[in-house]
Amino acid sequence: MNFKEAFAFWKNTSFFDTATRNELNTLIPEKDTKEIEDRFYRDLAFGTGGLRGVMGAGTNRMNKYTVGRATKGLGLYLIDTYGEKLCKERGVAIGYDTRNNSRFLAEISADVLSGMGIRVYLHLNARPTPQLSYSVRFWNTLAGIVITASHNPKEYNGYKVYDEFGCQIVPYQAEKIIAFVNSVTDYTTVDFSGNPDLITTADITDDFVGAVLKQSRLNDLSVKEALKIVYTPLHGTGNIPVRKILSLDGFENVSLVAEQTTADGNFPTVVSPNPEDRRALEMGIAQAVRENADIVLGTDPDCDRVGVAVKIGEGEYKLLTGNQIGALLMDFVIRHTDLTQLRNPAVIKTVVTSELGADIAVKQGISVFSTLTGFKFIGEKITQFEQAKINGDTLRDYDFLFGYEESYGYLAGTHSRDKDAVVSAMLICEMTAEAKAENKTLLDKINEIYAEFGFYHDALDSFTLKGKDGLEKISAMMKNLRKNGSPFDNTETVIDYSKPVKAENGFGELPVSDVLKYVLTDGSWIAVRPSGTEPKIKIYYSIKGKDKVSAERYFDSIQKTIMDCLGL
Repeated sequence: MNFKEAFAFWKNTSFFDTATRNELNTLIPEKDTKEIEDRFYRDLAFGTGGLRGVMGAGTNRMNKYTVGRATKGLGLYLIDTYGEKLCKERGVAIGYDTRNNSRFLAEISADVLSGMGIRVYLHLNARPTPQLSYSVRFWNTLAGIVITASHNPKEYNGYKVYDEFGCQIVPYQAEKIIAFVNSVTDYTTVDFSGNPDLITTADITDDFVGAVLKQSRLNDLSVKEALKIVYTPLHGTGNIPVRKILSLDGFENVSLVAEQTTADGNFPTVVSPNPEDRRALEMGIAQAVRENADIVLGTDPDCDRVGVAVKIGEGEYKLLTGNQIGALLMDFVIRHTDLTQLRNPAVIKTVVTSELGADIAVKQGISVFSTLTGFKFIGEKITQFEQAKINGDTLRDYDFLFGYEESYGYLAGTHSRDKDAVVSAMLICEMTAEAKAENKTLLDKINEIYAEFGFYHDALDSFTLKGKDGLEKISAMMKNLRKNGSPFDNTETVIDYSKPVKAENGFGELPVSDVLKYVLTDGSWIAVRPSGTEPKIKIYYSIKGKDKVSAERYFDSIQKTIMDCLGL
């Protein structure tokens, strides 16, 4: 049916609840045609990781029915793949964040799966996404679901699916699940009644935090006690686990931003709960100024990303970029790891992440792997390393040391197969405490790294183009880039990830993805990709220079060239 017919069906069919029909009754077809079309012109796309979208009534919105349809499709896939007996024995772990409707949608998912005869382990409280990843293996489930939209604005929610190894599903898995989701063509066939006998509700936060604590690298308690920390969970799930891990690790001077510790999906104190954005950390920074703190930490609503502001002078704090934090953590983890105990240490980064951290690893003889954008590919690589060990495949048997991406996501240890702001917060505080004991800040430490490896100016431009028209414009931009060739005179190579690209060290080919990367003769690069979770086109820059001034000047020229090319 077309969008008008779908609108009428949802509005007039008693299967859909009163709140849904009342919301749709506020839309007038003659006046709100564009809004109705956007709500109903398609079924909310189940992408390579799951669903994400604006909450509301409609087939192209996050709601009880679109989540129910996706969950039924997932359940059909699990039964087809593992059989009814194993699905009832092992089941699915479900977690959720503090967003509006997250617990409700988690319970909907639990009801749909249990009604299909599939066991469910439902988190008792809102907890970090990496804890869901951990719980999949803790409970030995066949899959995991987490209801979250990460750091998106309050209007959004999402639904991410994990495999039996605790890793977000990757394209080859998603394709199979999507086929089952698409087979559910009638929303009214979804059974929401549930089976309480198959639903177990539990809290394993202490087990998760205990696993995180094993990644501690600094033992000197006096050094830790001297560090003054301001922490904000930005109304999200980090509040309890981050406080627990810092306390257990010996950090006593932790000051909370009280107004932002409340779990609130409206995120009332910030424009957007994104720790990449300085505005999200402004309250924390103001509190740090008052308390003369050394560092400000902020985690996003599902606590898989962490932002950092460091004191650089009296009442002055500077935000570090995701690439800078990644390079600093890489340096810290390597320096505090006995590499002689690892047969074949490896680190993993994404193709849009700065090479600075990789340079640090390579100098120490550590293998570096690059994956497509999305931490799921880093998690997949960790699983491949693990399976190689089990299977005796010495050619692909690596010891995972550290993984990171430029968008403020990091992981040390294999307790999670997703980025983890809990372990990251602990390690960031440890390396800050170590630097303070040397009368240095993290800014001093990154400048030392620049002095050794060269200056990197890393940046991101992101443009939101909403609705159906926006998606069409983004598609046209990518098509024109491929048609017209590189806009940069000093291009050494163009990597088009929409075609097969060979992975490192015998791991076959990377999955295809809508990404273009221009590598320049001096080692700088520019990458362009549509977001996989939001109506955005993103431009990544990693510009090398002999110093900050020359790199920034070079960046200005590069930025103008690509903007003109895209018409932005």
